[in-house]
Amino acid sequence: MTSAAEPRIKITYATLRNDNEQLHADYEAGLERARAELGQTHPLYVNGEPRQGEGTYDDYSPIDGTLVGRFAKGTRHDVRDAIAAARAAFPAWSGRPWQERVALLRRAADIISERQMEFSALTAIEVGKNRLEALGDVEETADLIRWYCDQIEQHDGFDHPMGNLGDETVHTRSVLKPFGVWAVIAPFNFPASLFGGPAGGALVAGNTVVLKPASDSSLMGLKLYEAFVDAGIPGGVVNFVTGPGSTVGAELAENRGVDGLTFTGSYEVGFDLYRHFAKDFPKPVIVEMGGKNPAIVSRSADLEEAAEGIMRSAFGFGGQKCSACSRVYVEREVKDELIRLLVEKTNAIAIGDPNDRNNWLGPVVNQAAVDKYEQAVEEARAAGTIVTGGERLTGGIYDKGYYVAPTIVDGLPFDHRLFREELFVPFVVIGAVDTLDQAMELANDNVYGLTAGFYGEDRSQVDAFLRAIQAGVVYVNRRAGATTGAWPGVQPFGGWKGSGTTGKSGGGFYYVQQYMHEQSQTIID
Repeated sequence: MTSAAEPRIKITYATLRNDNEQLHADYEAGLERARAELGQTHPLYVNGEPRQGEGTYDDYSPIDGTLVGRFAKGTRHDVRDAIAAARAAFPAWSGRPWQERVALLRRAADIISERQMEFSALTAIEVGKNRLEALGDVEETADLIRWYCDQIEQHDGFDHPMGNLGDETVHTRSVLKPFGVWAVIAPFNFPASLFGGPAGGALVAGNTVVLKPASDSSLMGLKLYEAFVDAGIPGGVVNFVTGPGSTVGAELAENRGVDGLTFTGSYEVGFDLYRHFAKDFPKPVIVEMGGKNPAIVSRSADLEEAAEGIMRSAFGFGGQKCSACSRVYVEREVKDELIRLLVEKTNAIAIGDPNDRNNWLGPVVNQAAVDKYEQAVEEARAAGTIVTGGERLTGGIYDKGYYVAPTIVDGLPFDHRLFREELFVPFVVIGAVDTLDQAMELANDNVYGLTAGFYGEDRSQVDAFLRAIQAGVVYVNRRAGATTGAWPGVQPFGGWKGSGTTGKSGGGFYYVQQYMHEQSQTIID
């Protein structure tokens, strides 16, 4: 229980303080429960029944190599059965009054909140988030589900009377109806919110679901599946499959029994899904494909604020956010001072086991991420200047996990790969510009359009940025994060251009409707 002196606070990605002692005491208790969960073998679930698949795969913590768990490798046959189970459960689930679905999903959100400390600790162990980031991820999951429930409720289940052309015997309604079976393929980096949020949206809309977590975050996926089941959502309505993307993911993408799909991941995989998911007729595919997110810093900016916001966005969770700030365009007159402040803040980052409250940065997720980081460092040394960082950390716990130094690079040409391609590691490149118009042109000259940030005190410059920037989520003068930190009901999150397929943002006013299609019903007395 929280004390009267230290009330329960909502942890979001904009939380700057880390000094609530009751919160940390609760987290430590959750960490003990989480550690007791480690090392077990877990099945997949089809129609509420466990299945063993064909062999297992091991999921290790990037912190120190601890075995998180062994998970069943689902087969294509398992996935087909899960789709069939979801298909069989669809008529009853979609036929339930929307009020009942809302009640069950709200109960699921409450269960997630009740288990927040354990779930957050598991997130930290499994993917390496620090405790505030992990707490935020779990909190956001519950809030996303609640937000989608609110949207259904506020629109009366999206069942509305339409107009009449004068004949009182004619009655027409617009009704949004679920599509059927929905697949959710989630990433490792937000293993709670980008798994539970889309699942909650699909379910409350009346779809049945087949859920696949990333292999690096399978345990959190399982825990969220259990939360849905414990809330009373029937077997078959929610199914949980684990295994390689080449089999489990491929079957979800190729099976004609899947009516809609939500995927979060790389541009290459996401765009391929977008082009090939629909075969017989158009079907909805909601794909979020990352970003190469710019921050623009004007000479009129508060440079200390800009450096703080850039540092938090570039290096929070090791840059492994689709919204991470990975490129900065700064007016030449203030570049050196911005870099000085940014280096000062970066070098002060405490790196280590993210479950330690004093550590702000943990490891990257796996060896592939380390390899990508080291390749980027090699290219940066050859073409520019590494201002700070540029090395894999060694000694103590660093030797057991995947720890790399947050890295700042200057002096690269603007057409260099490191200015253009998403890396998903703690790595930011900085370039001096002569004008803000040049900065805006460079910021927009990219296939991605997810998030962007601006720092400057001149209102006309702010307005010019807001008019011209090609991104779905933008921030101005944000200390808590130059390009990161969206929250349901506060900042909708979604991308333009190569960052997203629909232009409808998660946690916003138009997201849940994507899980339904419209039917016009005319009845004549």
